[in-house]
Amino acid sequence: MLDGMSEANGFGARWSATGNAATGNAATGGAPRSDAPRLLQRTLKSPIQCRGVGLHSGETVSMTLVPAGPDHGVLFRRTDLKNGARDVPARYDAVVDTRLCTVLSNDHGTRVGTVEHLMAALAGCGVDNALVEIDGPEVPIMDGSSEPFVFLIDCAGVVEQPAARRTLVVRRPVAVEEGAARAELEPGEGFSITLGIDFDSAAIGRQEMAIEFSGAAFKREICQARTFGFLHEVEALRAAGLARGGSLENAVVVDGDRIMNEDGLRFEDEFVRHKALDCIGDMALAGHELTGRLRGRRTGHGLNNKLLRALFADADNWALVPVQDLQALAV
Repeated sequence: MLDGMSEANGFGARWSATGNAATGNAATGGAPRSDAPRLLQRTLKSPIQCRGVGLHSGETVSMTLVPAGPDHGVLFRRTDLKNGARDVPARYDAVVDTRLCTVLSNDHGTRVGTVEHLMAALAGCGVDNALVEIDGPEVPIMDGSSEPFVFLIDCAGVVEQPAARRTLVVRRPVAVEEGAARAELEPGEGFSITLGIDFDSAAIGRQEMAIEFSGAAFKREICQARTFGFLHEVEALRAAGLARGGSLENAVVVDGDRIMNEDGLRFEDEFVRHKALDCIGDMALAGHELTGRLRGRRTGHGLNNKLLRALFADADNWALVPVQDLQALAV
């Protein structure tokens, strides 16, 4: 979530795609259904590129999603760097900053920020393996949601790979707290998320939602929800060199008790839905889809990352299991 935003400058929504998306039609031939049981790993059918503005830098970024082999996972590659330090793994233990977004870094200090919306889209579309080539330190914000990334992935197509897909099974309850904020993981079937938020602004107020995660549910209920922020905090953010690419075209902006966006909200509870989107993206940094129940109150990127670190802190908390084995146990 972004904690402040400025008035629209019209630049945030200027993004374009090349590859299969150039026609504006999703590639569907041979692609597995997003809600079907995923027993095999998946990658993109073909590369696809987009350009957009970085939310905090305000600079135009070019990004290409590239197919990758089995067990590759998701890896970011800074194509603007020519040395051997340009690869940044999409892993929870590579997170170095969570103040306004999730920022990854490698051992050489090479960074890629605002990764959560793309990671959520990859998870929601069932992409296990991908190389993300990017020519700057920040993933483009697009419209502030995951929907443009879902569109790109659908256009590129998704294919199964000859390797078993594994899931990270939560074996014991794990919880973390920061003041009034709390997040916990506990054993359960599938992956479910229950979240609650509470803001003083009447435009947001108290919102709750629960979702059983699947590709279909993500595309229907979550991916369109945009990041949000408060107008009164924009001066501090700009002074800190942040939110330079923010606008009413890539975020929901709240001014007191008023929504500033002319077209209003995409959902009545868009704010908590975006919190769920962020949570899905942050949890994807576990490297595998979770099997368990996630519950959160006033969560954010920092708490999400602390929850994963707490989970992995004890090997008895989790197990990596082929999805096929879980299905066999359920029969």
